[in-house]
Order: sequence, then structure tokens, then C-alpha cells
Amino acid sequence: MKATFLLLASMYVTSAVASPDELPSVTAHPIFKQPYTCTEHWLGNLKAPGDALGTDCVIQEMVEVKGRVWMRAYKGNGSRNTDWYGWGKEVLSPCSCEVVNVRDNPAANQPGKLGKPPAGFVELKRDDGVHFVLAHVTRMAVKPGDKVESGQLIAYVGNNGFSRHPHIHMGAWRDKEPLQIRFDLAAMGKLFEDDRAGL
Repeated sequence: MKATFLLLASMYVTSAVASPDELPSVTAHPIFKQPYTCTEHWLGNLKAPGDALGTDCVIQEMVEVKGRVWMRAYKGNGSRNTDWYGWGKEVLSPCSCEVVNVRDNPAANQPGKLGKPPAGFVELKRDDGVHFVLAHVTRMAVKPGDKVESGQLIAYVGNNGFSRHPHIHMGAWRDKEPLQIRFDLAAMGKLFEDDRAGL
């Protein structure tokens, strides 16, 4: 019994220690007030610092379909931007940082059809040199030189540039080294709790 406990304890400690092969990561404030899912770009999938190890995030809602409840990204067949639950929703800053660059693109691609560059984007920089870029945004709420706080409104969800549906692509890097993005789940819980309370 004692040997089994020690074996399990050592397995736990070993798995909790970071491996030297692990990719560097950064923790980000949630970028939406609503529940969302993300798909990640694996190492080598895309090359540019704002794309490599980036993540594409889509707002979802619980929807009942024939008596069963599912998380869904859109209603109907999703053929219109307005079918997507994230369309036009607020995009929040992932950090307390400075706005470095902004590009607006008011175009709206038709869902299912890849648009043409450039994407609308906001680039942010933390004091420690970490950059974030949020792409496919529209209706900018910030400009270069602005200081923003984590969770502050910076733009709205669009569908422009190399995009097939309303979503936000987010990338992070420092000194041209891409960083894996991990969302602050404690901040997410507080954000959703405040939203449910009507704050």
C-alpha cells in the first residue's frame, strides 16, 4: 500500500514539472463575455509570429435541437453572418497593454467563402515585451497609443480577410518567438459570473 502511494505520488510530481521540450506560453484574459471554443494552430502550421501557435475562437450558445441541448456556433445553416452567435459581439483585450497597431477592414465575407486580405486587426504590447494580435475584428474601439486594461472593449467580431466565418484569430509572441495562449480560467469564471448577474 505504501509503495503504491509513493509510486502514484511520484507520477503526479513528475507530470506536474514542466518539460524542457514544452513550448513557452502566455496567459491571456478571456476575449469574450460569452462562452467560446478555440482551435489551435499547431507548431509549423503557420509561420508568422502572430499566426504561429495562434488560436481561432468562436462564441457558442447552448441550443436545443429536437429535445437535446448542444453547444452551437450558429443557428440554421450558418449561411449568413447574422446566423453566427458571435457576429458583432464585443472583443475584449487579453492584457493590460498598449495598442501598437490597428487596421480596419469593414468588409464582411459570406460564411463558407474565404475572403481576401488584409484582415482587420488590433496589435497590443505588454510592458514585458509580449505582443498579442486579434484579427478579423471590425468597428475598432481603440487607436494606436491607447492604454487598455485586461477585459476592456477593443473591437467587435467580424468576418474579414482570410476568414470563412465570424471568429477571432489571436496570436502571441515575444522577440519573434511564438507563444502558446492559455486563457485565465479564474478571470473567465468571474467574467461569466458577472455577466449572469447582469453587471
